[in-house]
Amino acid sequence: MLIIRLARGGIKKRPFYKIVVIERSTKRDGQFVDSLGYFNPFARGQAKRLSLNLEKMKNWTNKGAQLSSRVNSLVREKHREQQQINEKVA
Repeated sequence: MLIIRLARGGIKKRPFYKIVVIERSTKRDGQFVDSLGYFNPFARGQAKRLSLNLEKMKNWTNKGAQLSSRVNSLVREKHREQQQINEKVA
C-alpha cells in the first residue's frame, strides 16, 4: 500500500521535508516512488514555505495512495492559498 508522507532532510534542529509517495512499510527516509514537492517549516523572507504539485498528488490518490495526517493538512493549506490568489485576480 502506498502512502504520501514527509521525508525529513536538513540539518540538526533545522528540518526540511520532501513530500513523497512511498510504500507504507518503508522507513521514513527510505527509497521513495515519486517526489511531489517540499515543506520548509523555517522559511523566512523570499523562501517558499510549501511547494506542492497538486496534479501529481491527485494522480497518486486516484491510484490508491493515502495521505498522512500532516500532508493532508498541508494540502488543505495549499488549497486555501490558491483560493486567496484566485479571489485577488477576480
